[in-house]
Amino acid sequence: MEEDDMSHSKRPQQPIENYGIIGNLQTTALVSKEGSIDFMCAPDFDSPTLFASLLDSENGGYFAVIPELEDYQTKQLYLPGTAILLTRYFAESGIAELTDYMPISTAATDGAVVRKIKTIRGTIRFAMTCEPRFGYMKEQHSSSKTDNEISFICSSLSQNLKLIADVPLRIKDLAGCADFTLDEGQSATIVLKLSNHEPICDLEWYKANAYHQTTSYWRNWVNTTTYDGRYGELITRSAITLKLLTSIKYGSVVAAATFGLPETLGGDRNWDYRFTWIRDAAFTMYAFLTLGYTQEAENFMGWLHGLCKEIDLQLVYRIDGSPEVKEEVAPQFEGYQQSKPVRIGNAAAEQFQLDIYGELIDTIYIYNKSCRPITFEFWTLIEKQVLTVISNWDKPDHGIWEIRNEKKSFLHSRLMCWVAMDRAIKIAEHRSFPFPKAEWHQVRSDIYQDIYHDFWNEDLKAWVQYKGGAQIDASVLLMPLTHFIAPLEPRWLSTMEAVKKNLLQDVLVYRYRNTEHKFDGLEGEEGTFNMCSFWYIEALAKSGEVELATEHFEKMIGYANHLTLFSEELGKRGEHLGNFPQAFTHLALISAAVELNKQIGRQKR
Repeated sequence: MEEDDMSHSKRPQQPIENYGIIGNLQTTALVSKEGSIDFMCAPDFDSPTLFASLLDSENGGYFAVIPELEDYQTKQLYLPGTAILLTRYFAESGIAELTDYMPISTAATDGAVVRKIKTIRGTIRFAMTCEPRFGYMKEQHSSSKTDNEISFICSSLSQNLKLIADVPLRIKDLAGCADFTLDEGQSATIVLKLSNHEPICDLEWYKANAYHQTTSYWRNWVNTTTYDGRYGELITRSAITLKLLTSIKYGSVVAAATFGLPETLGGDRNWDYRFTWIRDAAFTMYAFLTLGYTQEAENFMGWLHGLCKEIDLQLVYRIDGSPEVKEEVAPQFEGYQQSKPVRIGNAAAEQFQLDIYGELIDTIYIYNKSCRPITFEFWTLIEKQVLTVISNWDKPDHGIWEIRNEKKSFLHSRLMCWVAMDRAIKIAEHRSFPFPKAEWHQVRSDIYQDIYHDFWNEDLKAWVQYKGGAQIDASVLLMPLTHFIAPLEPRWLSTMEAVKKNLLQDVLVYRYRNTEHKFDGLEGEEGTFNMCSFWYIEALAKSGEVELATEHFEKMIGYANHLTLFSEELGKRGEHLGNFPQAFTHLALISAAVELNKQIGRQKR
């Protein structure tokens, strides 16, 4: 057995957009174009990191397979309709292929990463290094080898990884290593098992069965969609990405796979998104329901039902429903491109944000209407949330963008309070549930009047970010998307012009402008917000600008990475910024694509 001496070399960090994602619905791993797993938490999305060289190039840990080829180039692709990722290496002397995936078990065991290496042409020598760093790089571990199996043991976390392969393995400086040569047509399989109690321990099982089971799982799932329209491949890739961020154990869904990736290089906007935001999850379920993926919505409703029974809703939870998401700085990480501080946990859990009730009840409304009728007992829990809205709708809050400054009366929060009342009334009337009809209708009307009149800025000819303000906010784009305002109403068309003038750069949209007054309480600028760009496209389509919306959509897709994945934001060079891949972006892409399909279809009739 060897003890940890922490000796390892610095590795250059890849751009955020150079990654693909694989997963098993319990956690995910990011695989670079070079074939290196540079970010992974295990056994769950919100567990400590095993590999994090994306955040610390020297100490973060990684799992790489590298062909010894001169002047090689790489390309990546997904097998259609799956989360199985292929990385190909092209050189004059040969071609190699790396297949990466994580088998999915409905028993929710702790899982494994399977890596199959194959020589397509020539004779190629490969080098493999698996260098885990446990507990956000803070925990010591030991390594031991028996037969052709290496165990990485972290006693303080009770974690035991096992590396198994059909090529000779060795230990070097606590890392698992292998050097092997494959002739044309030959292949090798390397498996990293994420638990010592994984029920399937035989390498031969992985070689004979895992690939086919994983392929079948994904294609069977994809084929349950009811969507049959334009942009099918784009929508499928985004749906698979959202599915990868969904927990098979709990039914919850994380906002993104990563933490600490910066919204501005060198800035301090480096957040942890590996948790379940009520808002993001509700939007995600809306996307699933739109596409006919009802099981995910049912599982989420089960998770939510448990929360509503136990406690009043907060904004963000761990994936198991725990409210403990305390934010702290992790100084041991150097940060992506030296962007510090890297944060673990998220202080947004302590914020007061009223909009979550609208997004949540809107999703329940759609679920009740198009999937499965909710129970009366569930309705009584919804009533409790409606009472919270009635008591608080006119109070200032921190808003959808989680402003770390003084609370304000935000338009988006007020809009979503109206949505909460409107959808709750519709559920009750559709199902004939008892509710105080006169009171709820009056509150809905009061909120509508407040938004329509008190958030309008006559000088800007637009609805503004907060009451009494003079700033445009991209969340205003949700006004027609939530059916608050007709998309051809003069005030709305005027607001669209204000968005275009103040927030638009070609097809890219800023969520707001952080002026010299540092409105959001944070230093620095940020990139354009991908979700807002897709909101703008959907709003254009609803307003009858279908040709322009289609052009914007196609151009926006051009900003995706080579696998049609998106992060949260785009920088000045079009580089991806923020956590990756981002659920918000992909669900907004789906919504915009579905709306475009509908509007184009109407034009052709």
